[in-house]
Amino acid sequence: MNENMSGDAREMLDLIDGQQRRVDRGHRLPVVWLYTVWAVAWLIGFLALYLAQLGVFAPTAAGIVFGVLIVGSIVASAVIGSRIGRGVRGESQFAGTVDGISWSVCSVAFALVGIGLIAQGMPGELAGVYFPSAYALMCGTLYLAGAAIWGDRLQLALGLALLVVGSVAPFLGLGPNLLLMAIAGGVVFGAGAVITLGTLRAPQSRR
Repeated sequence: MNENMSGDAREMLDLIDGQQRRVDRGHRLPVVWLYTVWAVAWLIGFLALYLAQLGVFAPTAAGIVFGVLIVGSIVASAVIGSRIGRGVRGESQFAGTVDGISWSVCSVAFALVGIGLIAQGMPGELAGVYFPSAYALMCGTLYLAGAAIWGDRLQLALGLALLVVGSVAPFLGLGPNLLLMAIAGGVVFGAGAVITLGTLRAPQSRR
């Protein structure tokens, strides 16, 4: 009888463990897509702007490509971020919703600051230095906030890396700063996607 009870207990623990892994996978898999979206957007978007500075790519076309990619990434961040906590109640759900909405709200705020500076006489070349760094700093700060909310060390590392990139880029001037953003975006966000994907596969490999 004790053996039967012990077997039932093990089965119950295995069932709970399996359910927990599925829930964890459901929360982490969207994050992999989120990092991938940003990696592609920064790599291709900023590379297009850099090539436009070299005269290889039409500036208008580069601006359109960049705008579409970044806006798409912001929308994806808002949607995915707000849905990660779906099915969770209480403070976690609220935190997930606010974290998702923060991307679009902060993006509009940073854009308005830049537009206001242009209206006050900021030249186009300086605007080309401001906007990339401003959004790198925005992303870095939001990742730090996400790290504090979720206790995620990966977000902490990515946030710090983006803050460094955003702070250093203005010293390079227009052109090289765009190339730095393209490379850094692909590396930082790409690393986030690979590391998060690795955490999904790790539990399965131990079974």
